[in-house]
This record gives sequence, structure tokens and C-alpha cells, in this order.
Amino acid sequence: MRLDRLRRAPPTSRVHPKLLPLAFVGALAAPLAAADLTLHSFKKQPLEKFYWSEGAALGDLNRDGKPDAVYGPYWFEGPDFTKRHEIYAPTKTTTVKDKDGTSRTFAGWHGGLGNANAYSNDNFFAFVHDFDGDGWNDVLTYGLPHTPAFLYINPRGEERHWTRQTVLDEVDNESPTFLDLTGDGKPEIVCVNNGNFGYASPDWSNPGAKWKFTPITTGGKWQRYTHGLGVGDVNGDGRLDVMFKDGWFEQPGSLAGDPAWTAHTYFFAPGGAQMFAYDVNGDGRADIITSLAAHGYGFAWYEALAEKTADGGPDFKPHIFLNRAPRENRYGVVFSEIHAVELVDIDGDGLKDIVTGKCFWAHGPPGTAIAAEDAGAAAVLYWFKLVRGKDGRVDWVPNLIDEDSGVGRQVGLGDVNGDGRPDIIIGNKKGTFVFTNQAKKVSAAEWEKAQPKVLYPDADRNSLTARDVIVHTPRASDAAKGDAKKAKAAPKQ
Repeated sequence: MRLDRLRRAPPTSRVHPKLLPLAFVGALAAPLAAADLTLHSFKKQPLEKFYWSEGAALGDLNRDGKPDAVYGPYWFEGPDFTKRHEIYAPTKTTTVKDKDGTSRTFAGWHGGLGNANAYSNDNFFAFVHDFDGDGWNDVLTYGLPHTPAFLYINPRGEERHWTRQTVLDEVDNESPTFLDLTGDGKPEIVCVNNGNFGYASPDWSNPGAKWKFTPITTGGKWQRYTHGLGVGDVNGDGRLDVMFKDGWFEQPGSLAGDPAWTAHTYFFAPGGAQMFAYDVNGDGRADIITSLAAHGYGFAWYEALAEKTADGGPDFKPHIFLNRAPRENRYGVVFSEIHAVELVDIDGDGLKDIVTGKCFWAHGPPGTAIAAEDAGAAAVLYWFKLVRGKDGRVDWVPNLIDEDSGVGRQVGLGDVNGDGRPDIIIGNKKGTFVFTNQAKKVSAAEWEKAQPKVLYPDADRNSLTARDVIVHTPRASDAAKGDAKKAKAAPKQ
């Protein structure tokens, strides 16, 4: 999609302004030579219109050296993604009745082609990795919280369904991940299981067998739909820690004996998505980046301070840059349901940027009992450019990638055309889309024209706290209580 003009949101508007993609921003950065002025845009390619998963991934599955796309039961050959193969049989269909009384049936789950809330229960996240060491990448998937992790073994070029193994009976938390947490050079499932945070590792000589889950907490108090999880070195000791909405767990110096990790309490968010530890302002300390509510509003970075909290961890200063109302945001950008986040250097300037957007129908379409208040708003996808200014000042400059896709529960990354720039794949209730990162050298005049405008320079005066900015999606139980109360108050006929 081409975005060739800037649309400003009026002060009372709740919509987002269309902002041109850009590479360098003059709000806080020093002037650059014309030769350095580069604009970044994204070429959108729809791959599938049916809803099979809340996530998607990129990875080479046919050993041609080019990333392929994984979404639900399918993989698509890269780099053009026009040839599709089945990983498993796409047997799910959905029948709906429209307002005029007619019925229609389509492939997959309810999604954007339906008219009610539903989830792709068996597939929310996808990861590509060679698990059995045969040189062919396999696929690992997780579904709705409290459903299994499945490992699909690559048939090595045979046109057949992939062998599926259940490797963990339940994966909980709304943002589980897959990476090397322990530092042994091999990735693990990081999630909640049986009420505790921890990680699951395979026997790498037999990865299709059940994986061992190692809890890093005790007490089993975290329920399956707990929102917010991230992995990063919070305290700078060289070991990766686990972050969650109410603090972080410090990895001990030795994992021998599977010890509980030290818990540090800090309120980051009522319930967000993926979290990251990254030095945002360049002071050498790891800051925390998180959305505030996967079903409400808010995005923030927490500046790590030199001061320590009572439990010995770093103290933080919150900086909320996506609030509920346009006037509370420097660029007037507003969207809710930030249920998937990635951190990656989009423009090659050496600083990592945020990729996120509105989770399309995270709790269903408008009118659904637990739908977000702006469930019918545009399903936007953005990247926020990190700009470091003087005296530690930071700006996150919003760049609209697309307004008819949004995110699901996972943002997939890869380099689909080998140009060294990160590309994006999205899977959600609208289907799946690949966004190819394109760069164009421009003149100083073109660059200046493309810069998004600061609409509310004093927005930080209006910013709210992490607790105040949130507007939760109403729960089904709350909706039921409300309906019961209305029924009781209604006059008898």
C-alpha cells in the first residue's frame, strides 16, 4: 500500500493519522547529508485470506537458501510465496448465518470472514528450527493457552503431511516464546506451565519425545491467560532473565539443581504482550519495552535508573508514548489491542525499532460481549523508529506500514529477498501477509516532506500512568453480570 499524504487527526479524534514511512527523523536527530536520506516503505503481499493462526513465521523449509512462509497448516515457497504446501490437513471449516438469514461456509476459523468471536485453538505461534539435526528445518507451534506444543518434522522434500509430535502438553501465557534462555546455545520454549514460569527443553537426541519443563518459580499462581512475557538481561550480569507484567525473574549464576530464580517485583503493565530489555537511551543500562494492555490502550518504555529497588534490582522511570487519546500522544497516533510486538532495526541505523499494531478482533468484532471499544477501527501495523536525542531524550516516531492487516499474537521476521533488511510476516484473523522492507534514497526536499508532524509537542504533560491509561476489554463474566442487572431492573411485562 502506498501512503502518499499525511492525514492529521483532529484534537478530538480517536483515529490514527496516516504517517509516511521514513528512515531518519529530524525531531531529535542531527541534520544528515542528502546522500544519507533514505525512506523506508513496505510492499504488502497477501498469502491467505482464511483464519488459521494468530501468528506466522519465516524460515527456509526446502533448503533452497530462501525463507519460506509458515501460516497455520500451510507453508509457502519463498521468495514469491505463490506455491503453497500443506504441513497438516486444513480440515477446519466454519458456517455462519448472516443477518439476512442466509448461511455460508468457509475454510478455517471464524475470523474476519465470520461475525462472532472465535480462536484458532491449535495454532497461535510458529517457530522454524532444525530440531533433529538432519539439515531440514522443522516447525514448532503453540495454540491457545493451555493447549499443546506440536513439533512438525520436515519430510525432506516429500509432498506429504508432516509427522506431528506433542512435545509439551500445555503452553500457557499469552506471549510464550522460543529462544536460548539458558545460554547453552540451544533454544527452549519459555512459557507458563502448571502455574509456573519456566522453560521446556528437548532431549536433542530424540526431540520428538516429551520435553522436560523446568520451573523457575514456585507456587503455581500464574493462570493460563497471564499476559506479558519477555527474555533479556535486565541487570547487566550477562545472563538472560525473564520479564513479566509484574516484574522479572533473575537467572542465577548456576542452573544446577534447577533452582528457583530470584523474583524482583515491579509493576510494568496490567497485561501486555512480548517484552524486551534493551538500552533505549544509550546510557548503558537495559530498559524495558512493553505494551500495557493487549486488550486496551498503552505502550511504554521503562528507563532503568542507577538507583536500586529494595530487592536489589534496578529502579525504573516510566515513559508512556501511546496513550488513549490523541492529545496525549506526541504524534496523535492511537490504537488499542497491542497484542504482538517485535524489536528489530528496521532502517539499518544501528538502533532497534518497535514493530506492532492493532490485534484485529483480539476479542471479536464490534458488538461481541467482550470486544474492545474500538474493535471496528482500522487494523493498523506500525513501526516506531527509535531516535536518541541530547541529554538522554528519546523519541519513538510512528510510521504506518499498513491499515488493513494489524497483528495477531506474533510478529514474524526474516529477510525474504536477501537485501539485508528485515521483512515482516503477520498471521491473524484476516489471514496472512508478508511485508517486504523497501528503501529509497531521496532528496532533502523529499525527505523533509515525508517527515511525520508533531501534533502535540507537550503531550508528555498529558500522559497517564500505566494503570490509568488502560481500558480493559470487558470480560464475559462482567458482560453476563451486566445483562443480569439490566434484566432485573427492566419493568415486568
